[in-house]
Amino acid sequence: MADAATDAMAAVSLSDDLEPATSRTSIRSILANGAARAGERVVVGGWVKTGREQGKGSFAFLELNDGSCVANLQVLVDAAVHPLARLTTTGTSVLVEGELKKPPEGTKQCVELRVDRVLEVGEVDSAAYPLPKTKLTLENLRDVVHLRSRTNTIGAVARIRHQLAYATHRFFDENGFLYVHTPIITTSDCEGAGEMFQVTTLFSHAEKVEKELKENPAPSESDIEAASIAVKEKGDVVAQLKVAKASKHEITAAVAQLKVAKEYVSKLDERSKLKPGIPRRDDGTVAYENDFFKRQAFLTVSGQLQVETYACALSSVYTFGPTFRAENSHTSRHLAEFWMVEPEIAFANLQDDMNCAERYVQYLCKWLLEHCREDMEFMAKNYDKTAIERLTLVSSTPFERISYTKAVELLKNVTGKKFEKKVEWGIDLASEHERYLTEVIFKKPVIVYNYPKEIKAFYMRLNDDQMTVAAMDVLVPKVNN
Repeated sequence: MADAATDAMAAVSLSDDLEPATSRTSIRSILANGAARAGERVVVGGWVKTGREQGKGSFAFLELNDGSCVANLQVLVDAAVHPLARLTTTGTSVLVEGELKKPPEGTKQCVELRVDRVLEVGEVDSAAYPLPKTKLTLENLRDVVHLRSRTNTIGAVARIRHQLAYATHRFFDENGFLYVHTPIITTSDCEGAGEMFQVTTLFSHAEKVEKELKENPAPSESDIEAASIAVKEKGDVVAQLKVAKASKHEITAAVAQLKVAKEYVSKLDERSKLKPGIPRRDDGTVAYENDFFKRQAFLTVSGQLQVETYACALSSVYTFGPTFRAENSHTSRHLAEFWMVEPEIAFANLQDDMNCAERYVQYLCKWLLEHCREDMEFMAKNYDKTAIERLTLVSSTPFERISYTKAVELLKNVTGKKFEKKVEWGIDLASEHERYLTEVIFKKPVIVYNYPKEIKAFYMRLNDDQMTVAAMDVLVPKVNN
């Protein structure tokens, strides 16, 4: 009973020390309901996009964004509530409380916040803040990595990626797949190309040893010999004490000294083996047995090998995680790091594979149209005017399915366009070929299947013709850039 009372008092004491929860309302939820929320009291936090004083400095309008959506919430603050100059600088972080109101007729806003309490303010130096009110190029954003997510573009990309990842898990769960985590560090090369990033501690260990040897050089042979002689001498002392039937205390003390001397020799011997540089075997090869994993290890290029083993027990599985490619190419189609979705289905053929891929792509397109409309409209306005039109097309149109052989035949018969790369059976279709198929010939997504075995991975199933493998690629209009 006493312990229970003590615990209860401790809990009360702890809660008394904590500030009350903010119960912050997202700007997205406010704007989604608009004028219907007028009259509600809310706490809103965000970053000032723009701020301007009005009424000869008697009040200020703030355009506030909290990242929940691309749109801003208009916030009205009186000078009597808080010094306005501390709030209006672009980038200022604020947490405010007030009442939602319908703005005057004729304004663009459907609702605004009249602030009566400013709870927190994180000021910025307007002269040093790197994000201007005007548009900033994506290239320039590379120099302000810690702030680029505050821009409309990167914020929209983050929300779109979140929804696509969430929809991916929804799709596979609804279709009976199990999510499997596969290793990021692996000892196998799944693709067989050898373009992998190596994971090793040998370099850091070599630097550590080199620094240590500079500060405390390795013992010489004479140092080790002298320490060994000391061990022999202390051993003789112990033997003599035993012969003389000395007291237990004397013998124990002598044995302890002998033990210390032996440990010292062992440490000297160990340090004498330290060599600068990467450890190597007698034949000159790297001694990976000295590495962290006792063998070569790499960042994974694919979780396919591991997830296939689960498919052979759990039927339908998928992995969705980071993969890494050390390809010596610097184009928009070659990434050093990216997240990849890899489903594996047991008891399935190529038709089943194509059906799953088509349903998945269409599911994601529909999801974006239903859950990311505002962000996609922003992208269409600023980067790709046909983005929404293309999403609608892909989500509602059955994909065309043609063999690689048929695709080559169609492309070879094209007379109105000259391709930079000659079309012939056996080539790896280039972007210009894939785009012509989807944008000109079929004007919709196309699945190309049964590729020549020479241009596909070694693990693809060989077809009966002994020339092609059971592989397929999904091509979408204007995606193969």
